[in-house]
Amino acid sequence: MSSPANFDFHCHSTVSDGLLPPAEVVARAAGLGVSHLALTDHDDIDGLPEARQAAEERGLVFVNGVEISIEWEGNPIHVVGLGFDARHPGFVEGLVSVRSGRVERARRMGDAFAAIGIPGVFEGAMRHAGNPLLISRAHFARHLVETGLFKEPRNVFDHYLVPGKPGYVEHRWASLGAALGWIHAAGGVAVVAHPARYKLSSGQMRRFLGDFKDLGGQAIEVVCGSHSPDHILHYARLARQFAFHASRGSDFHGPVESYVDLGCLPALPEDLKPVWRLLDI
Repeated sequence: MSSPANFDFHCHSTVSDGLLPPAEVVARAAGLGVSHLALTDHDDIDGLPEARQAAEERGLVFVNGVEISIEWEGNPIHVVGLGFDARHPGFVEGLVSVRSGRVERARRMGDAFAAIGIPGVFEGAMRHAGNPLLISRAHFARHLVETGLFKEPRNVFDHYLVPGKPGYVEHRWASLGAALGWIHAAGGVAVVAHPARYKLSSGQMRRFLGDFKDLGGQAIEVVCGSHSPDHILHYARLARQFAFHASRGSDFHGPVESYVDLGCLPALPEDLKPVWRLLDI
């Protein structure tokens, strides 16, 4: 008797801010019973060929994925793209445009830490970045944990790396319309990533989801690593109200830094339309 399908459509590798190389992410997913996997590194798709080969060797169904950093009404939000043509020129160029400026932003973050008496943070963060062009707040958090200032990366974010805190530096990301345009031009499906993570009021969230739908957005992560049972119920209701398909993903970054491990998630509510129905798998 075959095992039930286990979909994980949100995870990261060392190509962005994950702790494991793409092939190791796939191997871990296979060992944990994942049957269908999408690697969704931030703003970069360089890990997809390695991950796909590893998935084929282990019998997993692999889906192209990416997590694009966007800005909506001044709020940073992430949109996952699934099932796109990774060779589409407009899509590739769009991701290049999002990645540009990350290193300069990181330097300014280092300056901000130095100004409050914590020197060498930029250099320390760069040592944790497998892909220096995609240096992120997660690499800063890992460095500060390594120095002993904090026990967990989440504590660093809470004290220094979120808006309003001394280590946070604004950056201009892609617009919602641009990101969805790139995904759709490449034949992909656009998904709102971990909606409970954003500092939006209920009214703002509904307006954002309305804009997302009007621009062709098709799905929302209902089940993900950072969502509580109450979050799942809430975003399931919104998926029904906006007629979105629903996605499921761990947002795995590494064995010691993730909310849950790969594939170790509740099932989607049975009445929702799963996002994989939109994909050619």
